[in-house]
Amino acid sequence: MDELNILTRIVTGRKIPVTPLLDFSDRKGTNKEVRLIRLLEKSPNCTPLQLTKLLYTKTTPASQAAFRKLKSRVQQKLLNNLYFLEHTDPRHPVWRRYELQCTELYHQANVLKLEGEYTLSERMMRKCLRIAQEAEFTQYAVMSAQALRTLYAELRQPARYKTISAELMRLQTLLTLEETAAQVYWDTKIALAHSVKSRRFLLNELPAHIKELEKLHQQAGSFTTFNYLYNSLLFQQGLVGDYDGIIRLTATTAKDFAKGKINAKRFDKRFNNFMSVYAHLRCRRVQEGLVLAEHYLQDFHHSSGNWFYFLEHYLLLAMHAANYAQARDLINMARKNPYYRKQRVAAQQRWDLYDAYLQFVLPDQSPLRAMHFAQFVQTVPDYSRDKQGYNVAILILQFLHYLRRRDIETLMARLESLRKYQQTHLRDPATLRSQLFFRLLVLTVKKDFDSKASEKHGQAWLARLREAPQPGEAFAEIEIIPYEDLWALTLNILRTAEVKH
Repeated sequence: MDELNILTRIVTGRKIPVTPLLDFSDRKGTNKEVRLIRLLEKSPNCTPLQLTKLLYTKTTPASQAAFRKLKSRVQQKLLNNLYFLEHTDPRHPVWRRYELQCTELYHQANVLKLEGEYTLSERMMRKCLRIAQEAEFTQYAVMSAQALRTLYAELRQPARYKTISAELMRLQTLLTLEETAAQVYWDTKIALAHSVKSRRFLLNELPAHIKELEKLHQQAGSFTTFNYLYNSLLFQQGLVGDYDGIIRLTATTAKDFAKGKINAKRFDKRFNNFMSVYAHLRCRRVQEGLVLAEHYLQDFHHSSGNWFYFLEHYLLLAMHAANYAQARDLINMARKNPYYRKQRVAAQQRWDLYDAYLQFVLPDQSPLRAMHFAQFVQTVPDYSRDKQGYNVAILILQFLHYLRRRDIETLMARLESLRKYQQTHLRDPATLRSQLFFRLLVLTVKKDFDSKASEKHGQAWLARLREAPQPGEAFAEIEIIPYEDLWALTLNILRTAEVKH
């Protein structure tokens, strides 16, 4: 009861006058704070003026000022409610619950120390240290050990002070190794976020980075150094296009995890599963990938950005398998997700592009949808600053769109764009697949849109296309639908036009 009495005295004696949390138990919605939350849940795109009118029945200067105060108050209370989110759902990263547990314990122990309750603070801080070490959060372990060193000095406990000081030195040495590994890893990661040119340069630098990470992991032997090394190996294989290697590496890592060789409180098996599915997509093992994607999707919480990113690759697997009905279902699933607008603008644009490809392959009979598709193709944004990746897919879709419409004038202008693009941006040997497919598209114009002549003279290039290897991520090539399938679709467009004429 002593601990309970101490906590009762502290909390009741130091409590703030206004409740800092939202009362979601107000079912009738009489409280304006909760009413605002309910309105935002129901209509997230409501404007401040609309919300003001709904809450205060009018939009006078006084009501608008009241709304601004209400908005500020609700925002602060929502921030306070972040302390009470549910993190035990297995569809969230497993490490999150342990890291937040360390954060909460450290905060609680520190508050007790500031209140002069050293004995209770020491007990909480030791628990924080234990969890941090079990979950291999070295930074939190160092913070806890530092706090305990101070407490033992204040409590005049030399034996415990000496023990924790030695442990602190060990932890600080480990943290230094992990921080060095972190710098190497994040330097690599930021290079991946830049242009295709920087990715190609990284190909030459990555082996040295990996050797350094291997050395650091041998010294530290911690989950953190393992994770940086593991991710860097995946980067390297992805950049060079060794997708079979990624499948082998993820499978081996999954086996090690199952055997208990990898910290279960830190390893995110969902990321491992995602990389396996991604590799199956890139090396054209689509049927196996579809089976895995269907099984693994349940591991992602629908509110997370990872759910959408995983679903993109699931969708691409369906497109590559020519299972367009399933692809339509997956797009609808993404659109219906209430967190769809939470994605970055670029991610939402990618979904629009996937939808446009699907609409092109399976035209919807709805006039409104057809009009939306035509407008999208003509106004589609650029996706990549260095003119590769999704821009290739955009140019192809635009060409095929005008080919189907038999818009010769626009098609000829688009043909010139294709030529300039190829000469400027597709000269690297790793872009061979795109080069070959661009030549096939140009061939349709050279042969005056004759399907038989285009098919005959395109056979050699098609054979080379089938033999061409998939490029690595360093070259940012994206095929929403495999070029071989798009060429078959192109020939079918020509045949259909010939029948009509």
